[in-house]
Amino acid sequence: MPELPEVETVRRTLKELIIGKEIKDVSVFWPKIIKFPEELTQFKDALIGQSFIDIGRRGKFLILYTEGLALISHLRMEGKYALTQSDEPVDKHTHVIFHFTDDTELRYKDVRKFGTMHLYKKEEVFQYLPLSQLGPEPMTESFTPELLAARFAKTARHVKTVLLDQKTVVGLGNIYVDETLFRANVHPERAANTLSAEEIARIHTEINRTLEDAVEKGGSTIRSYINSQGQIGMFQLDLFVYGRKGEPCKICGTALERIITGGRGTVFCPTCQTKE
Repeated sequence: MPELPEVETVRRTLKELIIGKEIKDVSVFWPKIIKFPEELTQFKDALIGQSFIDIGRRGKFLILYTEGLALISHLRMEGKYALTQSDEPVDKHTHVIFHFTDDTELRYKDVRKFGTMHLYKKEEVFQYLPLSQLGPEPMTESFTPELLAARFAKTARHVKTVLLDQKTVVGLGNIYVDETLFRANVHPERAANTLSAEEIARIHTEINRTLEDAVEKGGSTIRSYINSQGQIGMFQLDLFVYGRKGEPCKICGTALERIITGGRGTVFCPTCQTKE
């Protein structure tokens, strides 16, 4: 699933491709992707005649702004956007097409069909699900060690599970939680409410640093991720633990181990990340 760095990279590349383009029609071949409004004709009619003027992001969600609307898009596991010419063949995995007046098209492709779209008035975008209950945004002034400590103090759940909870902090998934906890030298199964102030400060620092490094390298291409210009990410070359079960730790040489934490596969170094 694309996490914050991948979605941010899509946002940046998509912004170069579609800003200023006017929508003349919308085709939806898999209606279940459109979660709001419930009537498909309302979704299409609202967008026709609108132009994309900006693209934002909230956690793992893209927000495509027109003059008066906000289209919230979640890529889930396999969702991708691509700008094409209108005369290019449409493949079977293309489920939504935004047809532009200049005879180009923004096509949303999704092999698994898990992606979602919500369309709201611009002023309502943060008032309703899926954005209304999200936690703080990392790499911002409002995301502080103190805020993270307050969230951890309320639960004895494993720290990895808490960090995956989008109400704790947005944008983190399996890849970047594993990488963050390794960099912070914290075992993924530590109870969140047992972490010291020093450990929480390290986690906070490494959340920001890991995400910043990943954004700089265009995200991680683990399976099928590409950005809106068809380019892969490169951060996977810098991964310390994710996907490296049995390989030597890049810091100490110990064989990395894999466990299941909160239902998620988790790779860690038993030497660098002790449980005590």
